[in-house]
Amino acid sequence: MTDLTNNIIPVCRTAVALGFFDGLHLGHMKVVEECFRHEGLSPAMFTFHSDTALPKREKPENLLTNDMKLEKLEQAGIEYIYSPDFESVKHYTAQDFIEKVLVRIMNAKVVVCGFDFRLGAGAGCDANGLKELCRGYGIEVVIIPPFSLDGCIVHSTAIKQLIKSGEIARANKLLGYEFSIEGKVIEGNRIGTTIGSPTINQIFPENIVMPRFGVYKSITVLDGKRMPSVTNIGVKPTVDYKDKPLAETHIMDYSGDLYGKVLRVSLLDFIRPERRFNSVSELKEQLDRDKETAKQ
Repeated sequence: MTDLTNNIIPVCRTAVALGFFDGLHLGHMKVVEECFRHEGLSPAMFTFHSDTALPKREKPENLLTNDMKLEKLEQAGIEYIYSPDFESVKHYTAQDFIEKVLVRIMNAKVVVCGFDFRLGAGAGCDANGLKELCRGYGIEVVIIPPFSLDGCIVHSTAIKQLIKSGEIARANKLLGYEFSIEGKVIEGNRIGTTIGSPTINQIFPENIVMPRFGVYKSITVLDGKRMPSVTNIGVKPTVDYKDKPLAETHIMDYSGDLYGKVLRVSLLDFIRPERRFNSVSELKEQLDRDKETAKQ
């Protein structure tokens, strides 16, 4: 996948997906997939780095890290991406955007966007306005209608709310993939090892939507292999209270040293809320029950 921020202009005309795409959920993928239906055009995307498209006073709550987002786009077959800093284009009018981005940088022949897409300074131009303006440049605009699953319109806001409420299995269904955490394994207090449930600890990424605190059935990827695991998201109230939330994961039937490694943990289902126990032995008994639940 070629990054067009490096002053490279596509040789071939392109079909460009437009959007923030903070989650690349099933609704977003309908926009992406349309780019592949235009024979002879290279599939491309205009988007923003997840952390730069919000005012600094607002904390990002993304469904994917930027690295995960780029990985999924490459797997999907996107050939070109243009992802400028939001500050560099936020004052563009819709006309500026068409001329400076779609024509000069992206060599667009077709543009694809969602029904609720808006652009230009102050988001003053909607998808239909873009379609009308692009007609003067010989660019076709395809507007993708809302996509529904199980009676619910697939939308980032709805998915984030499901994750915050612990409805992770339903969120994953709307995402079309497993909501995941990725980060370096850090040193812990090794309490888990002393009670028969060794864990890996990861600081929860600050720019990712925070799931409901609690214990989850999960999968941890080790050297390309999906390992069953149990993950606690929270502040470890029983043995080592933390101000910043951690992801603490016990990997079933594994006892190797993983400190310093960058691992991906995918949440599959909510088991129970996080709680404080009266003793370490009480915590051990509950962890054993959690592991049995996760095996089901």
